[in-house]
Parts: sequence; structure tokens; C-alpha cells
Amino acid sequence: MKKTKVICVMNQKGGVGKTTTAVNLATAFAAVEHKVLLIDLDPQGNATTGVGKLNLKYTIYEALLHLKPFEEIISKTFLPFLDLAGSNNELAGAEIELVPVLDREKHLSIALKHLKSNYQYIFVDCPPSLGLLTLNALIACDFVLIPLQCEFYALDGLSRLLSNIQTIKKTFNSNLKILGILLTMYDKRCLLNQQVAKNVRDYFKNIVLPMEIPRSIKIAEASSHGKPIIFYDCKSAGALRYLELANYLLTTFNWNSQV
Repeated sequence: MKKTKVICVMNQKGGVGKTTTAVNLATAFAAVEHKVLLIDLDPQGNATTGVGKLNLKYTIYEALLHLKPFEEIISKTFLPFLDLAGSNNELAGAEIELVPVLDREKHLSIALKHLKSNYQYIFVDCPPSLGLLTLNALIACDFVLIPLQCEFYALDGLSRLLSNIQTIKKTFNSNLKILGILLTMYDKRCLLNQQVAKNVRDYFKNIVLPMEIPRSIKIAEASSHGKPIIFYDCKSAGALRYLELANYLLTTFNWNSQV
């Protein structure tokens, strides 16, 4: 088995399609029989419910605080090749509880150490902030995927986000690479969306992924039904773009070229 790739899906701004991206990429990879672990590191638990899981006995909270071995908090999902380390609002307390603890920013990395070899890909859905939970994710991961809504204010914070990632790379995780910027909630009829997409591609060039995820009511419907869009309506525009993205990452993308 090739070296496990740990991918953190993050943006300091909420509502940009972060969880939708983590859930659909994880399920798309698992659907073609790559062994995948989805870690829900957001106390809102949307990635957990997004794959249809409710009322978990143990969550990522117990693993982060070393109350349970990571193996014991993992749940099976509706896909044989997809496992879940779920969360709920209990995780919100972890940021406070970790503050006085030694190596508090490395707890996820430590917890994953002996588990990584069981998976080919690990996706981490982060909370919409650069707090201690997200810092744990960035130290544990190899790649950062940044969903970016095609709106002015989202673009305004992108440079700061990339600067924060570079700081973490210099300080904590020298192996950290940017997998890419993914344009989300794109409406080709909207001139502002077109302009933002053009500006991002012109300025950030090769780190912008080649497809946009469209704004779609079907994606919202899928979440409310506890299903990824690629299983809720596989012929919808959103599903087709996520499948295109997954295929691109699995077949065409040069993982070693990223910086």
C-alpha cells in the first residue's frame, strides 16, 4: 500500500462548502474501493450526519483527549471502504480542555500515528476557524484543500489564510502542502462569480483546481437527507462536478508537485 495521504479540508470562513467537499470526496474515493477514513473535527458534526451517522457511542473527542484508542471511536458507514471518526457538540470543549495539556497541538497526529497504515486516504473536515482543533489537523495532515466561495469577501480572506498555512508549515509541519483551491457555489450566470473565479485563477494560477462546484439546491437537499450528493442524485450538476474532481485527483493530479 502506498503512503497514506492525509488531507485537511479547511477555510477560516464558514458556509463555503467545506463539509460538503470533505464528505463527497471521501465517499467518491471510497466508492472506487480506496480505503478511506473521514474525520469530523468540527463540533457541529455536519460531516458525521452527512454520511448518515447519528448517536455515536464515542467520537473524535475521546481520541483527541486520549480517553479512548482511536480504533475504538471509528464507525462503519454505508460504504464498505469508508470509515468515520465522528463528532458532536461535545468536541467544542476539547479546545479548552487541551490548552493546559502537553503537546496540545499534536494530539491528532499522535492519535493517528498507528492507524494511518490502515487507510489510503484520510480526509479531515475542520471547523471554520484557525483554533486549536484546526491546528491539530494542519500538523497531522500532508495536504490542505481550500474550498473558496466565489464571493468578494471570501476572496478577501484568502491571502490571510494562505499566509497562516505557510506560518504553520514553517513552525510545526514542514511537510505541509497546499493541495489546491476549489471554487465552490459557482453560478456561471453571475458576473461577480465569474470575476472572482477569474481573479483567483489569474493570481493563484496552478494551485487552483480546474473545475468549479456549482451552486445547487440538490446539495443542500442531500445534506438534509444524510447523504452525499453523489449518492443522493448522481446526475445532478453538483454530483457530476465532485465526481469529476475525485477522478482528477485520483488519475491526473500530481501530488508531488504541490508546494
